[in-house]
Amino acid sequence: MLLLPALLESFRTLKDKTLKVQFETQELTPKEFAELSESLQQFGYLAFKKEPFRKEEINAIQDLQTELETGKTPSQRLRGVLYRMYEQDAQGFKSFTTFYEHQMELVINHLKNKLQ
Repeated sequence: MLLLPALLESFRTLKDKTLKVQFETQELTPKEFAELSESLQQFGYLAFKKEPFRKEEINAIQDLQTELETGKTPSQRLRGVLYRMYEQDAQGFKSFTTFYEHQMELVINHLKNKLQ
């Protein structure tokens, strides 16, 4: 667990109705920097409090056990990946809808061919 003093610098809403939250902190120790670097692009939980956490609060947070979820269903994740593919290479398709339908048909046929 990484516990840092931080300034909530800004936040903004994104197209998919999620938020982008930006914090600023003071200089980190090499250990803190390494732990922060290892957490890049990882899903986790954030606790923000205006006052420093008390020892018992820190212990309670450290003792929490949870199964991390991205908040998206597998089908939503697949659609998101296909959208990124479309952005990078539309493969001649005029709209994402037709690209999506074509790619899904390929996946469905691939799986159907594996059936006996």
